This record gives sequence, C-alpha cells and structure tokens, in this order.
Amino acid sequence: MSTIKGEDITETIRAALQYIAVYHAPDYIRRLSDAYRREESPAARDAIGQILQSARMAALGNRPVCQDTGMVTVFARLGQSATISGNRTLEQCINDGVRLAYLDAGNPLRASMVADPIFGRRNTRDNTPAVTHVESCLGDTLELMVAAKGGGSENKARYTMLNPAAPVADWVVETVAGLGAGWCPPGVISVGVGGSAEKAMLLAKRALMDEIDMHELIERGPDTAEEELRIELYHRINDLGIGAQGLGGLTTVVDVKVSSYPTHAASKPVALMPQCAANRHAKVTLTGAGPVYLDPPDLSLWPEIDGGAAEGTLRRVNVDTLTKAEMADWQPGETLLLSGHILTGRDAAHRRISEILARGEALPFSLRGRVIYYVGPVDPVGSEVVGPAGPTTSTRMDGYTQMMLDQGLLSMIGKAERGSDTVERIAKAGATYLIAVGGAAVLVSRAIHGARMVAFEDLGMEAVREFEVRDMPVTVAVDSSGQSVHRLGPARWRREPTASGA
Repeated sequence: MSTIKGEDITETIRAALQYIAVYHAPDYIRRLSDAYRREESPAARDAIGQILQSARMAALGNRPVCQDTGMVTVFARLGQSATISGNRTLEQCINDGVRLAYLDAGNPLRASMVADPIFGRRNTRDNTPAVTHVESCLGDTLELMVAAKGGGSENKARYTMLNPAAPVADWVVETVAGLGAGWCPPGVISVGVGGSAEKAMLLAKRALMDEIDMHELIERGPDTAEEELRIELYHRINDLGIGAQGLGGLTTVVDVKVSSYPTHAASKPVALMPQCAANRHAKVTLTGAGPVYLDPPDLSLWPEIDGGAAEGTLRRVNVDTLTKAEMADWQPGETLLLSGHILTGRDAAHRRISEILARGEALPFSLRGRVIYYVGPVDPVGSEVVGPAGPTTSTRMDGYTQMMLDQGLLSMIGKAERGSDTVERIAKAGATYLIAVGGAAVLVSRAIHGARMVAFEDLGMEAVREFEVRDMPVTVAVDSSGQSVHRLGPARWRREPTASGA
C-alpha cells in the first residue's frame, strides 16, 4: 500500500510538460540523426538539419522545440493498492500541473485549448483541460504517460471500419499517401486495430508513446506477425518518397507502431495516428516518495550539421521592395533568405479580415505588396523579441487565399502543401507560396529582430503582428507559375510500391 500526494502528481505533471516542451526524446534524436546522415534529397536533408539545429538550440536555451506546444494527453495507470491523498481528483491534480507548466514565467508555453468548441471557441488561456485516460492495474504506483500533441499532426488522425478480410497495410499506406505534409514528417505513424471505434483510436495514440525501436527490430528480425506488419509499413511508407516536410526524400517515418485488441467478428476497426517531428512525450512513475523529475538528454546525441546549401548559393530577398517580376525568377525547392518586414496571421485573423471586408469596411492595415506568415508564436521571455515561431499548416488558410490575393498580397509563408485550387489561384495572381520548416521554431525565431502589434490584439497568439526579419530561411513551395515542390519532390523520390496481404 502506498499513498501518493496530490501535490506530487501536480508537480510531476508540471515538470514533465516543461521537459517535453524543451527536449526531444533521445531515441528520436538518434533516429533523426541517422536519417540526416542517410538522406540523399538536398531539400529534405536541409529540413532535417534545421530541425536538429533548432532542437539543440531549444535544449540549450530552455525554450519550446515548437511554437505549438500541444494539447496535453495523459494515460494514467493507477495501482489498486495506491491511494491519492488530498481533496482533488486525479484529473484535477493533472490539470493543475498543466496550468502551472503553461503559465511558467521562465518558459511560458503557448495555450491552444479552446472551450465551447462548437460555437465560441474561447481560448482557456492556460491550456487546460488535459485529455486524461485512467486505467486501474495491480500494484501500488501511479504511472503517467504524458504527451503534448500539436494540432497539425492531431488533425491528420484517421479512422476506418474495414471489411474483416481487407488488408490493414494497404489502407494505411494509401491513407498516409493522402495525408500530405501537414503532420510535419519525419515522425512516427501508429496504427490501432480492433476493439471498438474509440478503442482503436486509443490503441493508436497510446502506442505513439512507445520507444522508437524500428532499427533494432529490423536488425534482429520480426518474431510476430504484428512485427512483420510494422516492418512492411515502415518500408512501404518511406517508399512513398514524401520525405521531410513533404519535400521528397528517403525518410518519412522513423518508426511505425502497431497495437491490436480483440474485436467483434463482423468488425475490423482501424485507426491511424501520426506523430510530428516534435514527438513530445515522457513516462514517469510515482511511488509515494515525492515528485518525479527527468534528466536532460546528453547534448552529444546531436550530430554535426553541415549547414546545407553554401551561403553563396542562397538567394537573399528584401521583402520590403519585393515585386512580382522578382518572384518570377524563383524556382520550386529553392532556398531564400528573407529580410525586411512581414505580417503574421492565421485562422482567426483571416476570419476577422473576412468579416471586416464583408461589412464593406476598410482593414486596419494594408496587405498590398506584403508577405504574410502563418504563425502563432510563443510569448517572449527575457531579451527575446518573440518566442519560438515556427509555421502552422497552410491548408487551413486555403479558403481565404483568394480574398487575400485580391487585397494585393504577394506571398504567404507556412508549412505543408496547398490545395490544387489554391495553387492555381496563386499562379493566376503571379504570387508565390513559401514554407518554413515545421519543428524548427527556435531557429526561425532567431531570424526575427523586431515585432510589433498591428491589429486584433484580443486574438492573443493569433493577432496580426509585424515581424522584422533578417535572413529568415524559407523554401519556395509554389512558384509564380504554379509549380509545387510538394508534387515534384515526392514524385522524384517515390519508389515502386509493393502489394500486401496483411
């Protein structure tokens, strides 16, 4: 019998969330470093290099690896011989830990949770509540698996009910091929099979937190049919050629997880859960001896990064004097270094702009000749101009693109591909679409040397700001003629698919 104090649970959750916001797990760094050394696609290798560089900067500076510091999910296993003391429920203890972690003055994390999800969608300002799942088990300890999953990867979760005879592998590969790059690869794909609809989803999400061991599994060989399926999916998904950030390359996933559960004879529920390049999760066990703290990873895990393209080959762009004629020379996949003044704005800001224009009113700022960055940065600390400020998934802004182009917008910066209709609209306007590397939020923020509020301050991290940037690295994703690197890259690196019977 053990007694676990509620305040120890709260402190453990607080510390774990601060830890996973700042540090990548060692197993992921090892496999991502392997992928960096092995990658043959220049664009994908540069993207992986930026993620690794940014992750090391985050670890050294104690700042979030990604500006989207995630929705907190906790899988708790409470021993039947353990007692939680105090006048709070386990969920309340966890939520109090979330609140403390996200409002930490020394390292504030971005609050992304909204209440009233159907109508008001009001930000709770402290990232509560967590999504908590509690399971009873034998023993006298409390095991907590803590994750903070970003919206880009969470939005790409998929579910289906297959015919019992249908192969799981084919559905998974086809589904991943259609996800695009919004889930921010390279990462992990997890598959849950069986149980009921909600059980399959829980199986998939829980398995995402298991240690990355594909390298070891391939070396020793599979012992079970599920392990054979994991290896098959790993090779087939990487053979799609999607690559880092969807730029085309050898590594889309560093591991694939498969978890199953008995199901109804007439059913075959299958869930797919992607994990992004942030890969934030940790496991801690409380015994009653006090709160639990994790040790920082060894910085020697990070490889030497060669810097990608030689500086002399990079095109420097002054966005303050940018013209359509200048953009016409840009090529898909080309790296640019942007300097000057850019606006920021994402979902809520675009919706506010739409409402103002629909009323026939003038905007409080001009979009003519401007570049906009789809970002919701973390609050700055100390001498920072802005906190980690990586891009958000651009497809959510597709429905507003024509409106923005009609206002004279020249270019947009985000992550992942754009819809085909949006690409056509961009080309027709002679505009362009650029991407920054998702998962390189600290690296991007170092290029921001000034920030001021422009409009919609009430929207918090979604307000419109103006950033002064110097040598901000971006890649041309859609050029002014409508060529898309997210189509050209994967097509070049895709390998012949193989059939499956699994």
